[in-house]
Amino acid sequence: MRTLACVKRVPDTGAKIPLTEDSTEIDTTALGFTVSPHEECAVEEAVQQVEAHGGEATALTLGSEESTEQLYTALARSADDAVLLETDGSEWRPTEIARAIADAVREVETEGEGFDLLLFGNESADTEDYQVGIRVAHELDLPVVTGIKEVEVDGDTVIATREVTGGQEIYELPLPAVLTVKEGLNSPRYPSMRSRMQAKKQEITRLAPEHRPGTGSFEKHRLEAPEADEGEAEILGEGPEAADAVVDLLDELGVL
Repeated sequence: MRTLACVKRVPDTGAKIPLTEDSTEIDTTALGFTVSPHEECAVEEAVQQVEAHGGEATALTLGSEESTEQLYTALARSADDAVLLETDGSEWRPTEIARAIADAVREVETEGEGFDLLLFGNESADTEDYQVGIRVAHELDLPVVTGIKEVEVDGDTVIATREVTGGQEIYELPLPAVLTVKEGLNSPRYPSMRSRMQAKKQEITRLAPEHRPGTGSFEKHRLEAPEADEGEAEILGEGPEAADAVVDLLDELGVL
């Protein structure tokens, strides 16, 4: 079985995101980067399925040379190999990214065995486009289910479960298939220092993707950072002595 986990280099989740002076780009001078949490689970699931059924787990990303940092992390988390669709760092739209990934998958298939299970994060932590995995499936004419919280492979079938209000939806898809997974699907392993050092010695396959810009009518003019939360916490007291103050506050709020 061959699995593919697609990841994206994103700013550290929870970090304050500074903008350049003209507000057209993110100022990355002192900004750390990571893999989207959903995609960490995609890598872990790709590895777990290979551990259970045999085969190879591949991590793939599209981006500049800096994106190898995230690929080395995937290798440290027991992915077997990694592929960088190397760009000059310019911004690619979801349609363009999906085309490039689909091209890479087709190239692998022409050289040998194709992928059985393609895993994507449900959405990236920065732009939250919620498009790439679906568009790749469309490009490759493969079945796809989104928002997955449980995966089971049974022979030539993958059983995918997603949570909905009041219950679950369970899908059976023939392999090969595409799944977009959510955080909580599994618990990604933490790579040890030794595994990180060993990952750095592995070779990353580099491909030059064709940039085929779409014809969309949207154009980015500027970015806006959300206003900082200026709320303050007021300590009403400690222990039983705070009870009267709490009751007064609840009464003021109309709760009592």
